[in-house]
Amino acid sequence: MKYKLIFFLLLLTGMQHPLDAQVISLAGRWSFATDPQDIGLQNHWFATPFTDSIRLPGSMAQNGKGNDITLTTKWTGSIYDSSWFFAPRLAKYRQPGNIKIPFWLTPAKEYVGAAWYSREVTIPAAWKNKRVVLFLERAHTETTLWVDDREAGMQNSLVAPHEYDLSELLKPGKHRITLRIDNRIKAINVGPDSHSLTDHTEGNWNGIIGKMLLTSEDPVWIDDMQVYPDIKNKTALVKLLVKTNHAASGTIRLSAHSFNTATSHTIAPVSISFSLPVNDSLLEIKLPMGNNPQLWDEFDPILYRLTATITTRQGEKTERQTSFGMREFNVNGRRFEINGRPVFLRGDVNCCEFPLTGYPSMDTAAWARIFRIARAHGLNHFRFHSWCPPEAAFTAADMTGFYLQIEGPSWPNHGTSIGDGKPVDQYLFDETDRMAKAYGNHPSFCMLAAGNEPAGRNMVAYLTKFIRYWRAKDSRRVYTGASVAMSWPLVPENDYMIKSGARGLDWNKQPGSADDYSAAIEKFTMPYVTHEMGQWCAFPDFKEIKKYTGVYRAKNFELFREDLHDQGMGDKAEQFLMASGKLQALCYKYEIERTLRTKGLGGFQLLSLQDFPGQGTALVGMLNVFWEDKGYITAAQFRRFCNSTVPLARINKFVYKNNETFSAAIELYHYGKAPLQHPIIRWKITDEKGTLLKGGRFTPAVVPIGNGFELGSIQYPLLSVAKAKKLKLEVTIDHTSFANDWDFWVYPAELPAVKNDDIYYCDTLDAKAEEVLNSGGKVFLEAAGKVVKGKEVAQQFTPVFWNTSWFKIRPPHTLGFVCNYKHPVFNFFPATYHSELQWWEIVNKAEPMHLEDFPKGFTPLIQPIDTWFMNRRLGLLLEARVGKGRLMVCSADLKKNPDNRPAARQLFYSIQQYMLSDKFHPADEVAINTVRDLFQTGSRLVFSAHTKDSPDELKPPPVIKQ
Repeated sequence: MKYKLIFFLLLLTGMQHPLDAQVISLAGRWSFATDPQDIGLQNHWFATPFTDSIRLPGSMAQNGKGNDITLTTKWTGSIYDSSWFFAPRLAKYRQPGNIKIPFWLTPAKEYVGAAWYSREVTIPAAWKNKRVVLFLERAHTETTLWVDDREAGMQNSLVAPHEYDLSELLKPGKHRITLRIDNRIKAINVGPDSHSLTDHTEGNWNGIIGKMLLTSEDPVWIDDMQVYPDIKNKTALVKLLVKTNHAASGTIRLSAHSFNTATSHTIAPVSISFSLPVNDSLLEIKLPMGNNPQLWDEFDPILYRLTATITTRQGEKTERQTSFGMREFNVNGRRFEINGRPVFLRGDVNCCEFPLTGYPSMDTAAWARIFRIARAHGLNHFRFHSWCPPEAAFTAADMTGFYLQIEGPSWPNHGTSIGDGKPVDQYLFDETDRMAKAYGNHPSFCMLAAGNEPAGRNMVAYLTKFIRYWRAKDSRRVYTGASVAMSWPLVPENDYMIKSGARGLDWNKQPGSADDYSAAIEKFTMPYVTHEMGQWCAFPDFKEIKKYTGVYRAKNFELFREDLHDQGMGDKAEQFLMASGKLQALCYKYEIERTLRTKGLGGFQLLSLQDFPGQGTALVGMLNVFWEDKGYITAAQFRRFCNSTVPLARINKFVYKNNETFSAAIELYHYGKAPLQHPIIRWKITDEKGTLLKGGRFTPAVVPIGNGFELGSIQYPLLSVAKAKKLKLEVTIDHTSFANDWDFWVYPAELPAVKNDDIYYCDTLDAKAEEVLNSGGKVFLEAAGKVVKGKEVAQQFTPVFWNTSWFKIRPPHTLGFVCNYKHPVFNFFPATYHSELQWWEIVNKAEPMHLEDFPKGFTPLIQPIDTWFMNRRLGLLLEARVGKGRLMVCSADLKKNPDNRPAARQLFYSIQQYMLSDKFHPADEVAINTVRDLFQTGSRLVFSAHTKDSPDELKPPPVIKQ
């Protein structure tokens, strides 16, 4: 029963294994020893009993083995900002017992070097004269094996199982198996930032995960079975690599049936005779799939299970199973196609983020959960950045209908390169060969790249060779050299390209939704997939800290939380999270929509839907690293602008005066299963109470598969909108869940005159202003361009990109703002607690004020959210009692060019109305010198990079002479 259960589980994961083999599981307790001095080989530890023990499958860290984290820990991964090691403010986080690093999550233990694992096994008598194989599903990284005192070989793979044929060494009886596992980067250097091993995400763990088995079978076996679907001819070509240690003849029988669809499809079996010499033979058998084979794609991920049975005349028998899908994924001009139908990739980048274990899940259900969540957000594609997932991920992607781009396990840039004759050159060919053998039948395995963003003098020649090699060898997928940003050269041999040019928001000018990325892709003739799109940050969610119950701790989050408290804003964390999250979601919406409007684009890859825990802590996800939402956008809300069908609106601007006309050109992005026949597409404009202001519909006869399908235009004169309001345009498709919406704002073209006699207006805190305040008067100080304390803080409307630590405080530095929108200062301005597009003309490139000397607990009316590496208390609009008077200070320019900046004009009007009312009674008192210092003295708390190099490599601090 135990053997049957194990092989049932193997079948569920789609792994190619003999069905009639006997199995011994090696999971459990192993004896164990670390070898930090690397003396085990010379001292013959393979013949030595170990006194410690460890449980496998698992890692050293999971078992509490390894070294504690210290200041001198030698990490696997580049540190691009070493200022943490030297900043006086962070000294307390460098103390023994309180080490809190900001670069990535902190493992419970770390160990880089050789470790030894040993256990005894008893081989049953029935295994005599059988083929015996040790199967280690994933080891990290290099394994060397001994049986008793005899060395059995060495394997080094980051992507595929380590398998050892031990037929000559494991005869019936008791034996000792010893493994030496070495996770150091040695001659083969894939790059310390590669997600196959870096501390930035997966971690450079030491151990074995997944299935650990000894299997036995007859000495005629199927070593490899690959299936090549042919949709046009309704066949599947099955290539069998059959091996034997003696001459053999007999029959091979192929049978197949679909197994995950309501209507099962059984294929007529095919049998052939064979005669094999000693060693191996490659046999090719064509399997007719019937008149109506069921095809695999994102909408109908139908799978077949293929069984190959070999029966020899000598009475030997072996069976092997694999699952496959009838699909063809290819390139047609500038677009991808699945089974002849156009495909647009809506993708996510996965970097091996598994903080509970520190290594990828080997469980199909865990991967199915990830893919279901991604599908709930409208995605259909995953890119695995510089790593290859395990079998369970492919199986889950097969079942849920995801198109996968797999990469060689290398980011060959910092610390290594390709094309320069280094061992990594051949290693990437070997690794991708192993990937194709292990996972090649999975229909989800649609795309392959050598790796991410390489370096090398001859990289183009090397990648050209790589593509030609794979294109000639395996037609089941399409190939590109590497996933790269704009500064990398193009590889002309690519089937498709991953490039970063078609991304970003052009919000240095007034935001609209009329543009797209056509200019960025027009010169390319192959499918263009946007590289690492998004990277918009939100503030840390400190509630997440308690979720780290495995081998990693969120010491980075703890540091950021404590520092926020030290800066007097510990109570603002949740507000900062929610407000910054709303801006993050807004940016993702408009960037994705800009992508969907671009005709000829092949797709996009977000970096990413989930947070990235390393590279300085990149909180770019709308989901946390556990694939849970953070509370500011749901999957259903995200799916409105990211889905197989999305209504789109080309709108020139989102801020209007009421003497203008709102205009929108409506179009449809549709990459569904089939064209839409006679859809009814409705639109409506409503106010914040949901009152219908105007509506209509479009009734095209058919909407084809593709994007840029124009439905018509909307015109709505705004004269009836008398007060400043936020309105909404919504477009829906009848009898579907497809819908999308856009907020826009309308302001009065003419405002009532404001009596200014009671307010002194100034742009500097001059003598007159101080006199007014001292006498109990009211002062409005518009300090735009005059701020000194805080001028180093670069604010744009868009939030931090990736994170400021990784890029050495590259601007922008802020994450939107928190607005006290219920305050009466906003009575005449339609504000919410977070950034919206009406604010662009007010906050973009406005100088925040650094309120480091203001009283503890002082909170401005509009508070820009600083990067969590600095946690400066910032203000854009504040009020205070100063002397006997009342002061309002705004560091945004509200009065320049009012006719073309209706939102700024309206906010200024609302501020004036408040200051003239009897409600203008600020709660906080601030000394005049504190206010004056905003315009005289620079900030004490400033970022100071230790070096200007990238990466820093922990260069020692400069010697300070006493």
